Amino acid sequence: MTARKLIFCFFILLCPVLRAQQDSIALREVTISDAQLKRFSNTQNVIKLNDSTLSRNSVSLADLLQFNTPIYFKENGYGMVSSPAFRGTTAQQTAVVWNGININSQLNGQTDFNTVPTAGFGNVSVRLGGGSAIYGSSAVGGSIHLENELFFGRRFSHDVRLAYGSFDTFNGSYQLAASNQDWSVNAGLSRNQSQNDYPFVGDKRNRKNSNGQFYNTGMNLALGYRLGDAHAVKLYSQVFDGERHFSLINTSDTPTKYRDYNTRNLLEWQAVWGKWISKVKTAFLSERYQYFDDLSDADHTFGQVKTFLARHDLTFTPNDRMAFNTLIDFTQHDGTGSDISLQKRQIGSAGLLFRHRPWPVLGYELALRKEVTDNYDSPLLYSAGIDWTPWRWYGLKVNASRNFRIPTFNDLYWKQGGNPNLQPERSYQFEATNSFRFNHFSMTATIYQMQISDMIRWVPGSGGVFSPENTNSVLINGAEATLGYDHRIGRHRFNLKGAYGYTDSRNRETGKQLIYVPYHKATVAVAYGYRKLSLAYQHVYNGWVYTQSDNNPDKTVGLYHVSNVSADYDFGHKRVYRLGFKALNLWDEQYESVADRPMPGRHFNVYLILKF
Repeated sequence: MTARKLIFCFFILLCPVLRAQQDSIALREVTISDAQLKRFSNTQNVIKLNDSTLSRNSVSLADLLQFNTPIYFKENGYGMVSSPAFRGTTAQQTAVVWNGININSQLNGQTDFNTVPTAGFGNVSVRLGGGSAIYGSSAVGGSIHLENELFFGRRFSHDVRLAYGSFDTFNGSYQLAASNQDWSVNAGLSRNQSQNDYPFVGDKRNRKNSNGQFYNTGMNLALGYRLGDAHAVKLYSQVFDGERHFSLINTSDTPTKYRDYNTRNLLEWQAVWGKWISKVKTAFLSERYQYFDDLSDADHTFGQVKTFLARHDLTFTPNDRMAFNTLIDFTQHDGTGSDISLQKRQIGSAGLLFRHRPWPVLGYELALRKEVTDNYDSPLLYSAGIDWTPWRWYGLKVNASRNFRIPTFNDLYWKQGGNPNLQPERSYQFEATNSFRFNHFSMTATIYQMQISDMIRWVPGSGGVFSPENTNSVLINGAEATLGYDHRIGRHRFNLKGAYGYTDSRNRETGKQLIYVPYHKATVAVAYGYRKLSLAYQHVYNGWVYTQSDNNPDKTVGLYHVSNVSADYDFGHKRVYRLGFKALNLWDEQYESVADRPMPGRHFNVYLILKF
């Protein structure tokens, strides 16, 4: 039934495209797949991380976002599981979008940021606030967007990055970019590995991070080819293969390890006919894990999900002030594993986006989305907002949205306690953002409120077996602020960026703050450049968090301040030959973001960047 409904809607929406083929225009020199982020996110705050910021944090996606955004991260030790959370929500309520496709795990509902290679991304953006009307499940607190850009124009370049540092850590990547007017390719390979045996700062027993070694290899490809003036075919592909030994809390614990193998493939045909842009996408994603609970034993548990997606994206722009966008897709997930019997889930959805700017100083956006599936009842999702800029130095954005998160395969089908009767988590959110710009300064200030109902929690049942239930209702109030300064004086370059977030996220029944939600988080990044010399300093402050739902003051993870500093010099003339040095956790802070999972103290690495 779901497939038939989606096929019918597909042909209904395709009809306007077939009638609009009489005109053609040339495609843009730079193309991206996640056009909705650029065209229909004007009423919400979007943080775009520039090239220099990406370059300073090119190895770890978690570090990139931890030091440059208000997002809170939990890490089970360096290189271990790393999960983000927006605005007092959970990692499952944070959408990660790869070239316009939601890639959150269908097994546990989140993305581990130490399983996403950073090499090859030309654009990393953070969209603060609800976005389920565009991006579907999980976009409750916000979404993180990873984009491979394709350039059409004469170019041939190589990018080599090598780094070696403390704890026998090696990071290396190679990226090739080649293009002309008709085709474009961006391909790369990365490798990260470490013994990861750092000593615990301030530990009286002189313990080290035991059984913490890891390695991973990533490959990425973005390929585009123009078929005449109005058509283009694009292929995006990514592979991740990694193994981690999970750090031991006690030396007497049994050593364990975990293997990940993920693939992502997206094929897109884009056609431009006058005022119409049509994109037909097909994607195949796979995720697989193996968990070894004893390194001396070959036995292991496993889980895997294969996902197929078909989408039609149609945009009509009657004039410069107005745009319509219809989205219709069909997704099928096939999952199985040691603790999940073979299961299939089909999801169909249709959405309508509208943007209008009746006057130069005022615009508004509307979005609607509805999903159809046999596994749960999906609410009608919506988003509405205005963007008002009465003066050059001041702007106001207001947005209200309804968002949701679907139950995962583990929630529904886990053999020991899955609950097939779960309903999606539902959320209402309101936010208002004031923005200011004076010469080289920019600043935003946002207040928001969010209500989440039917929140899924795993609770103990009969016989001590845990099972998920729709239990909690959560009220979140918060504020965010960002600050930027960018200026050149002769050959001197100055850059300053800051972010702050305050979050009050409470269970409405108990009045208690949710666990692992800091009240305060702040970041500062300062960069200075003179000719070919570059200096940078990063600092993050993370407030203390509760680790138990009863808010026991004796069960917390303490606040911490962590700083990084780097310096590099470019010895090249026409090409880039940059040699640099970085000190991480400069002040040797003793800290952890998850209880009993200490992070490394002061450590160092040297790096070499070659661009030719």
